[in-house]
Amino acid sequence: MVEREPSSSERPSSERLRFREMTIDDLDAMSDLLGDPEVMAHYPRPKTRAEAQAWVEWNLANYARDGFGLWIIEDLEIGYHVVPAMQGRGLASEGARACRELARRRGIERLIAIVHPDNRASQRVAEKCGLVLEQEFGDQRFRVYAAALP
Repeated sequence: MVEREPSSSERPSSERLRFREMTIDDLDAMSDLLGDPEVMAHYPRPKTRAEAQAWVEWNLANYARDGFGLWIIEDLEIGYHVVPAMQGRGLASEGARACRELARRRGIERLIAIVHPDNRASQRVAEKCGLVLEQEFGDQRFRVYAAALP
């Protein structure tokens, strides 16, 4: 992987979406999102508020260490988590493609998505982004979709 100084101003971009870094001020919205049983259907269970706070803090650490993490899209968070009212509009696919392009520009050589085998919607997003099924692992047989970035 190419080493590069992280730049907080460098983030994905697309025609319809505006990305920004998550902040602790997003805790209420992230708690609602990650606590929603429909959104978290392919996770062991919805997250508690404390777990949502840990998720936000994990992303803040990722921004500081790597210069990227999971971004907020206006009132949505993407990483395949999209509030139910906004699903089915192609936002996850568009966001994933924008993130892939940013990764390519940053010199990242390989992109992966780990998807629950029952989560067909996320599998389609990975495929639309150019990732292919590479392997399955774990007791729940998670699927790893991957692609080399030119």
